[in-house]
Amino acid sequence: MNKPKIKVDIVSDVVCPWCYIGKRRLEKAIDKLATEYDFELEYHPFELNPQMPESGANQRAYLAAKFGSDERYEQITRQTTQTAATEGLAFAFDKQQVSPNTRKAHVLIQQARTVGKQLEVTEGFFKAYFIDGIDLSKNENLVAVAVQAGLSRALAEEALADENLVMQVSLAEQEMYKLGITGVPFYIINNRYGVSGAQASETFVEAFREIVQSQEADITSGGEACDVDGRNC
Repeated sequence: MNKPKIKVDIVSDVVCPWCYIGKRRLEKAIDKLATEYDFELEYHPFELNPQMPESGANQRAYLAAKFGSDERYEQITRQTTQTAATEGLAFAFDKQQVSPNTRKAHVLIQQARTVGKQLEVTEGFFKAYFIDGIDLSKNENLVAVAVQAGLSRALAEEALADENLVMQVSLAEQEMYKLGITGVPFYIINNRYGVSGAQASETFVEAFREIVQSQEADITSGGEACDVDGRNC
């Protein structure tokens, strides 16, 4: 007997800490339901700061200005790091010197989808930014992370040189804005139900079961998220 299939479209940015935390929580929920349902995941691009220069900006200075002070930066990154640790993620904000423009990372993530490596490349960029402190403003680092995650070097370099792919990412982001998405992570389940924020794994489990039973899941808000104009991440 075939298991019901659940499609999850995930809107995220690789510099959003709650997107990485939400990824782990979603994965735990999927693992718990693996014997009940089949899952199809697809990542969609979203830039928290599309105006970021290609060379990036000093991470601490940028986030401190966004949060309002150095004290708020310390408080927020400490709390986020503690929450990430409960999901098995060892965030190291002190290692990361650069807040990058993330459009090229999204180009590589979308290119990876064409060869079945999107989940691996997405994970690679999250880990590179939040755990390893890799400067994702540099093309050579973007390519190296993507290659380590399973994308061929030729495809990675070809994607970064293709202006049409960059434009496609920009257009895809505009579609997300048209849907009213202003913060990430955001999850669209079975093309119908919207879930905002890094919900607890148990909440995802309940939502998936309710959706399969054709009952609307009332969890469209409440999870932690990064907003374009927010001051929490």
